[in-house]
Amino acid sequence: MPHVTYLGFPRIGRRRELKRALESHWKGDTTTDDLLAVAASLRRRHWKLACDAGADSVPVNDFSLYDHVLDAAVAVDAIPDRYRTLQARDPLAAYFAMARGHQDSGVDLHALEMTKWFDTNYHYIVPELVAGQVFAARPGKLVGEFREAVDAGHRARPVLLGPVSFLRLAKTVDGSAALDLLDALLPAWLGLLDALADAGADWVQVDEPVLVLDLDEATRAALRRTYDAIAAQGRVRVLLATYFGALDDNLALAGALPVAGLHVDLARAPGQLERVLDALPSDRVLSAGIIDGRNVWLSDPGILQPRVARLLERVSADRLWLSTSCSLLHVPIDAAEETRMPSHIASWLSFARQKIGELRCYADAGTGDATAIRVLDRQRETLAARQASPEVVRADVRARVRGLTPQFAQRRSAYAHRSAVQRERFGLPDLPTTTIGSFPQTRSLRSARAAHRAGHLDDAAYAALLRDAIRHAVRFQETVGLDVLVHGEPERNDMVEYFGEQLDGYAFTALGWVQSYGSRCVKPPIIYGDVARPAPMTVAWSAFAQSLTDKPMKGMLTGPVTMLQWSFVRDDVPRADVCRQIALALRDEVHDLEKAGIGIIQIDEPALREGLPLRRDAWATYLDWAVDAFRIAAGGVSDATQVHTHMCYSEFNDIIDAVAAMDADVISIETSRSRMELLDAFTRFRYPNGIGPGVYDIHSPRVPTQAEMADLVARALQVLRPDQLWINPDCGLKTRGWPEVTEALTGMVAVARAAREGVARERVGVVG
Repeated sequence: MPHVTYLGFPRIGRRRELKRALESHWKGDTTTDDLLAVAASLRRRHWKLACDAGADSVPVNDFSLYDHVLDAAVAVDAIPDRYRTLQARDPLAAYFAMARGHQDSGVDLHALEMTKWFDTNYHYIVPELVAGQVFAARPGKLVGEFREAVDAGHRARPVLLGPVSFLRLAKTVDGSAALDLLDALLPAWLGLLDALADAGADWVQVDEPVLVLDLDEATRAALRRTYDAIAAQGRVRVLLATYFGALDDNLALAGALPVAGLHVDLARAPGQLERVLDALPSDRVLSAGIIDGRNVWLSDPGILQPRVARLLERVSADRLWLSTSCSLLHVPIDAAEETRMPSHIASWLSFARQKIGELRCYADAGTGDATAIRVLDRQRETLAARQASPEVVRADVRARVRGLTPQFAQRRSAYAHRSAVQRERFGLPDLPTTTIGSFPQTRSLRSARAAHRAGHLDDAAYAALLRDAIRHAVRFQETVGLDVLVHGEPERNDMVEYFGEQLDGYAFTALGWVQSYGSRCVKPPIIYGDVARPAPMTVAWSAFAQSLTDKPMKGMLTGPVTMLQWSFVRDDVPRADVCRQIALALRDEVHDLEKAGIGIIQIDEPALREGLPLRRDAWATYLDWAVDAFRIAAGGVSDATQVHTHMCYSEFNDIIDAVAAMDADVISIETSRSRMELLDAFTRFRYPNGIGPGVYDIHSPRVPTQAEMADLVARALQVLRPDQLWINPDCGLKTRGWPEVTEALTGMVAVARAAREGVARERVGVVG
């Protein structure tokens, strides 16, 4: 019988119990013991749920209070010196300081950088290293959680981020090469394995997702050296786990590494199956990731039953593990909880618990179990009903996509002409100030939204409350002195879900929460059918906000690529086609905003870089349709309409040509945590359009000083023209509180005004 397992489980809880526990602890309302008790309860609950669903073993140490990469750094004592004093006094406070920053009792610590985990919408904390870094094993967390699982009666497999992936994901702050630290890291990392072996661990899952990337010879050599050292230690059996793509040219390397088992992603990369079977040594376990760990659809038995049969032909049952393609961190926990969704759509879905159950069925059916075979036969019928549903295919939407021509993706004039027209229209100063879109979503606002959804607050009362919130946001911005205003988005629950709720082809969950970072969770919409816009979505709110002020008011939209990337996307149509459908729906909204007198329209695309394929040879195809989709959404507006876009936590160096090809009049980007490092790409490329590099890290509760923001503006002015530079926060402000926002934005405006005066003095000096 094949062994059934999975690579990791969602941490946050069915009802976001961990989120609530974290935020209560951060506010000082609960103790460390209270927080750790919630965490332990969730771990036990999740292990039991997985085993009840059919898992033969459970991964441990996949749970985290904030981020598993940060946990990996702490486990080898890669804690930057500035946190050491706090760490000696309160290790948990130091842990959260690295993740979120810390500003209390005279201690002021910046957070570590944060960026996307491969091509997912999960954000990880970037380990910060230096040449000569000293590492030490700190195995307490992983040994403790292993013992918890064993004591609860489970067959447990600790999970560790592999040393090479850890170094490739880390950042050195002194310009040295992270891989040069491998020899220093390995003894500490091997000490973790020793501690696990001493605790009784047999198998250890070592995640090396870098094996699905384009690797240079230095990384390949580092992998060989690492796994030779692990094999020489010889105390545990290692399952080498790869995911998010195919091994391709790294297959021979992975197959030759001296490990006991290899996990491969056969959901994203099913075409590698035969090559893997041919390359796998006969004594190795094959962990076959047949169930997609990143999407929510029931699998197709017509595809997977023959695949399992082929696996059993080539691999003996005692060496075959059936697993998810990657950790289930990226999907919600239980589709059975979705009782408010139309039942026929709910029947098409498979969340974490269901995916483990599916694996059990495939394993049992593969050995002839009649009950499992009948379950899979019914699953085939369900999938056939999905394909036949009239809600899934719309002829009018598909005809509109077929009718697209290159003209749809064009602005009327080049940027140089547009910018002159826009300067005349808006009369903005150099270094204009704005925000990215949202303002704090207070508890009262969230409560009102919940009451409205539950039918306890009628439409008129809710609308009146939202208008009051918009009035407050506009008055606040005028008082602070911002140049371009936003309406604050009080009506929006989430930047994707809000729009999806107003588009045909989308479905929504009640409890489909997925962790984005730390306590931040999102409920990705589910794209199940062709997408169309039945009515305007934002025009009334933006027009109302504009009526309250003489200053320019931005209309705020989420772009087509982000709408795609941050949803669970249907698996029966190419993603590019779905993206074009969304782009056309947004194009209608853009034109309606323009007709309503909104002169500045921001189409956010924070997920553009996230969607980039992991292998370079696939980049061009993706970027062609992704950029085209943005331009379709923005195309056709007048030269006087200024189009903004926003991107956050992305490396632009390799795709700067594509960013420029989007031809947005202004792009705002995250730069405060990286101290304006991201501007290097724009410096080398000499990006011609407007840029707003963030000067206020909104993902941290600490308020930046004016001196810090002034330093960032000065850095930006070293590489950008004053008429090109915008001053803004890194991202929207919905997760922050009004007191910190007030202090930060007041300081930001003061810094911008001072910088303007400096620029003016320089100009006078040059003229003189």
